[in-house]
Amino acid sequence: MIDENPQEQEGRSRRKNPLLTKLNHYLDLITRKWWVPVVGSVVGVAAGIAVYQTPTPLFTSVGRMIVSLKVNNDKVGGGGYSEDLNNFLGTQAELMVSDVVSNRASFRMAASGTNLQSKPVLLRVSVSPKTSIFIFRAYGIDPEATQKFVQASMEEYINLKREMRKQASDNTVADMIEETQTLSRELRAAQEEIVSFESTNSLLWLQQQGNSVGSYVSSLNQKLEDMKSEHNLLNTLTLDQNLERQAATIGSTAPVAGTNSPAGSSISNSPAQSSNDQPSQEYLKAKQQVMLQKADLQDLSQFLRPKHPKVIALKEEIVRAERLLEMFRGETADQLENKKVALEAQIRNTENDVKIWNVKVVELSRKTAEYQRLKSSAQRIQSLYEQLLASIQTIDVNKGITGESVSIAENATPAALVPPSGELQKPLTYGLGCLALSLAILLIIDRLDDRLNSLAELQDVFSEEVLVQIPREKVIESTGETPLIQLDDTRHGFMEAYRNLRSSLLYMSQTGIQPKTILVTSSIPNEGKSLTSANLAVILALTGSRVLLVDADLRKGVQHKRFDLEPGAGLSGILGKGLPWEEAVVATKFPTLFLIPRGDTTQSSSELFLSPATPAFLKQASAKYDYVIIDTAPVMAADDVTSLAPHADTTLFVLRAEQTSGRVAQAALDMLYHRQVKVLGIVFNSVRPSSTGYYYYYNYKDYNLTDTTRSKGRKKGGAKKREESAKIEA
Repeated sequence: MIDENPQEQEGRSRRKNPLLTKLNHYLDLITRKWWVPVVGSVVGVAAGIAVYQTPTPLFTSVGRMIVSLKVNNDKVGGGGYSEDLNNFLGTQAELMVSDVVSNRASFRMAASGTNLQSKPVLLRVSVSPKTSIFIFRAYGIDPEATQKFVQASMEEYINLKREMRKQASDNTVADMIEETQTLSRELRAAQEEIVSFESTNSLLWLQQQGNSVGSYVSSLNQKLEDMKSEHNLLNTLTLDQNLERQAATIGSTAPVAGTNSPAGSSISNSPAQSSNDQPSQEYLKAKQQVMLQKADLQDLSQFLRPKHPKVIALKEEIVRAERLLEMFRGETADQLENKKVALEAQIRNTENDVKIWNVKVVELSRKTAEYQRLKSSAQRIQSLYEQLLASIQTIDVNKGITGESVSIAENATPAALVPPSGELQKPLTYGLGCLALSLAILLIIDRLDDRLNSLAELQDVFSEEVLVQIPREKVIESTGETPLIQLDDTRHGFMEAYRNLRSSLLYMSQTGIQPKTILVTSSIPNEGKSLTSANLAVILALTGSRVLLVDADLRKGVQHKRFDLEPGAGLSGILGKGLPWEEAVVATKFPTLFLIPRGDTTQSSSELFLSPATPAFLKQASAKYDYVIIDTAPVMAADDVTSLAPHADTTLFVLRAEQTSGRVAQAALDMLYHRQVKVLGIVFNSVRPSSTGYYYYYNYKDYNLTDTTRSKGRKKGGAKKREESAKIEA
């Protein structure tokens, strides 16, 4: 394709408005199918008139009722009997017109001798605004039956409400008695569980243990912490520090007698003390003696010589005392080590006791909690049981629930004739309904139909350039064909459309190389490609250009018929029999337009177009003529186009409005692009001038009239006006 100018692309993108496209589409749909809603409306109005042209007299009767929203009974547990207030008014209105009330009213009337089957009555119930007054309004063909039905419906509604309340009261008492029996069984089961628990567990023992076991476990834990602390001190302090600490505590702490545990066990309140502290005391005395002797030696050394007998004797005593001290030190160390071992044994025993008593504490807590749970459950059930018994014994649920909550405010009025004024609206309603139905059907058909009807739809579906819109023209009834354009053609819009197509071919190219061999095709038959090819050749020839029109539709070509010529040897002879192509050229009535007809029909045209003779012929013809216009078969009908189009400079794709499917046309274009065919653009053919998007040439056809034609038109119009004036005066 020829690339667009960037400014043209920007302009086109601005023109594409999806909303506007949709509006134009539906406007065009209504313009084309206006008769569908019109016929639907006419049929609906006619049906309404036919149904209601002889309306049956209709009578109406009105009655009113007051329905209380709530009936209080303060004796019921401080509350009261009340109906469901959610959507109360709507619920009662539906109940009033229900089949139950209607059937009961019908039976009542049948008992009095009035049969509603032969005299049907329609009942409607409404609620007066901001009140609880219900308005009964019945319509029927018999005035007496209508009035009786309203009255019977109100009375049967009262009876139905009374029965419903009584049934609800009986059900309430029965439910309360059943619930009482259930609670009685649950209470007996709870009491049996308590008795069973008490038979297997001593409550006195639980109470005693609960008071003492906690303090006992606490004392065990405290004793364990004391022993661990004592053991840590023995390991941390030195021998001398331990002896000094022990000496400091001797006399200040006396042994404490053990206490009996809940199980009869005995434990001591402090670490065991050794009954014989003699080694440690001797060690301390010997240590003090050595220190005193060393002090005396230091004093003597200040006044006496080192070898003085007293000094020597004192040193010997110090040596003996130090040996004795070392002996006492060893004994004391062994004593402390034994003390540590004994303390570790006490710690292990105490830890075992703590674990045992913790298990007993958990079990005791579980049993206590279980006993409390059983007691609470029994008390709760006992309380509910007593309350329910009191309610049954002291309250009569039926008391206070009477028919006074529903009463008739106004009996049924005598039936009056309904004015027939509203009957005139029913044919209109039928008409509007049929109009809506016809529009819906029209929209459904339109959704299923993908044929392209307007320029906006075409641009919305395809990205190719739309070269021209060719307006729809009348065909000749004898031939069924649209005549070719002429130099003095009076079809202004038709003529100008092809002139616009000619200008597109002359000026659209931005490369400076004008296409000379132009192939014209379409997606399916009957889209106007042959007429477009012929008229394009004619409009180019009218400018003085030498134009060769080639009928390449070797199966059903008709170009020779359009120009009143014989098919001759034609293109099939050139490609199939090797005839010189100049001999197949036929002159037309246009001086510079020549035609190569199709020749004999053949079913092997695709093979002929693939032969070397085809490009050779097109090359020679384009050298001798200014333009070579090639009319081919439709893309989807035969493979001829995809075999021939690659040899042409460009291709015009014809698409007929209101006939071509968008999906089929897109598939045809895809086949052309797959063969590397250059598509210059789309020719939108047979467009209704009244369609949306067609806005040129056709609407200004008077602009092309000559002065003589305008003068004749004005004279003819003036004579017509004078004739009408004379008729009015007469």
